[in-house]
Amino acid sequence: MSRTERPPLPERLPVNAVDAHTHLDACGLTTPAQVAEALDRAGSVGVTRAVTVADDLTAARWAAEAATWDERLYAAVAIHPTRTATFGEKEQAEIERLAARPRVVAIGETGLDYYWDYSPPQAQQEAFRWHIDLAKRLGKPLMIHDRDAHDDVLRILDEEGPPETVIFHCFSGDAGVARRCLDAGYVLSFAGPVTFRNARPLREAAKLVPLGQFTVETDAPFLTPHPFRGRPNEPYCVAYTVRDLADLREESVEELAEATTAAAERVFRFRSVTSS
Repeated sequence: MSRTERPPLPERLPVNAVDAHTHLDACGLTTPAQVAEALDRAGSVGVTRAVTVADDLTAARWAAEAATWDERLYAAVAIHPTRTATFGEKEQAEIERLAARPRVVAIGETGLDYYWDYSPPQAQQEAFRWHIDLAKRLGKPLMIHDRDAHDDVLRILDEEGPPETVIFHCFSGDAGVARRCLDAGYVLSFAGPVTFRNARPLREAAKLVPLGQFTVETDAPFLTPHPFRGRPNEPYCVAYTVRDLADLREESVEELAEATTAAAERVFRFRSVTSS
């Protein structure tokens, strides 16, 4: 099979799971019909809900609207740290307006990214502080992007005072960083890299996180889990990550899926979301 083709549908999970972070628009799934088809594929393997996440204003507008098309889909909106060089009052006003919509269940992804040299660190940090304040004002969880910036992300959260719920999307730290996050009460979210056999520090971190304090995600179309690394990703691929994590942690697939679903429901408060 070509590396441009999606992985095969995995075996259905014994209980339902949630894709806590995906980018359906970046997957090329932008119409109501395409979104429904992707969610049908996910549902066929037990991945019954997904949060599609924005990284710029165009994506935020789309995500907030797409979340009204299908009861299985929710949204998160923010300006990605690599896009904050020109982040100003106009962008803030629109993100705040979109973030207030009922089916937007998180402020994200926001944080710091010192891997790419697209936005100055000072601009990233100022935008991050603004998003922290927005999450607190709206009473919604904060979805963190943290790449090569663990110390500064944790420092700024401490300085600003975190919102009630903080979730580290695609957690990328080692066991030491994981313990710091857990001690602060933050939720970690594991994506495809936790299944990569050369990601030993991350896999060690995943072993120590208590059930109930982590979720699973795809970050699709990126970071497709083992053994399909490099192929296009989609929400249904969360099922591969669930099974790999269960094996790594020596837990049953059912137990892990139930716990991560409960964590996602607690973080995103799905049951309190209306259709408007």
